[in-house]
Amino acid sequence: MKRMKDRTNRILEILTKETRTDVVTLSELLGVSQVTVRKDLDALEKKKIIRREHGVARLCSPDDINRRLAYHYSEKLRIAKKAAELVHDGDTIMIESGSCCAILADVLTSMYRTLTIITNSAFIADYIRGKSGFQTIVLGGMYQNDAQVMVGPMVRECVTGLFVDLFFVGTDGYFSGQGFTNCDQMRSQAVRDMAGSAKRVIVLTESEKFHQRGVVPLGITERLFAVITDEGIPAEIAGELEEKGIQTIIAG
Repeated sequence: MKRMKDRTNRILEILTKETRTDVVTLSELLGVSQVTVRKDLDALEKKKIIRREHGVARLCSPDDINRRLAYHYSEKLRIAKKAAELVHDGDTIMIESGSCCAILADVLTSMYRTLTIITNSAFIADYIRGKSGFQTIVLGGMYQNDAQVMVGPMVRECVTGLFVDLFFVGTDGYFSGQGFTNCDQMRSQAVRDMAGSAKRVIVLTESEKFHQRGVVPLGITERLFAVITDEGIPAEIAGELEEKGIQTIIAG
């Protein structure tokens, strides 16, 4: 099972970088038979993470939340478990729509009984439905189909008057001097609007994101309390965060 998960993650890495690829190429890159590759692709296709056409495989959508959950899942799970240590039973917290955040919500269902989660993610609300007795408050807004998230001015209106201690967010990248970034203008604005109703903002991200850049700065540095990531974070970036008074918490 672990080997299949490792192959699945590698396939998603390849498709993220190359957009499309074929069975022969994947077989050579992974060092397994074409039969094994086809089985892996069948599993991904059943989950609607990829689609196969004319002998090649491609991602269904770069924004598809199911694809992002599967990508680097083990790292994200460790990060989520570390983040869950900051939460206490009975808390009211806010969680944004990132894949690490979705896994955090799921982890919390096995650790606590009486949380209230405020989110702009319809996916997260459904993801933990029936798994706990949590109260889930979903912010209204314009619905983005692939990401299954609410954005737009209504998010700001809904969050006005609310205030929480902790707000967990994801990111698409990091740019030295600018901070964390996103690839979608409207989701970035939703994060800023939600951050305005939180005492402490915590970014959850795999270290790979520190080598990528989104096009839109999140603009949450003033409220950023900590970053939870894996041991691959570059030392210079950890130092830059420290200079800004932002904790770096490593999920080992």
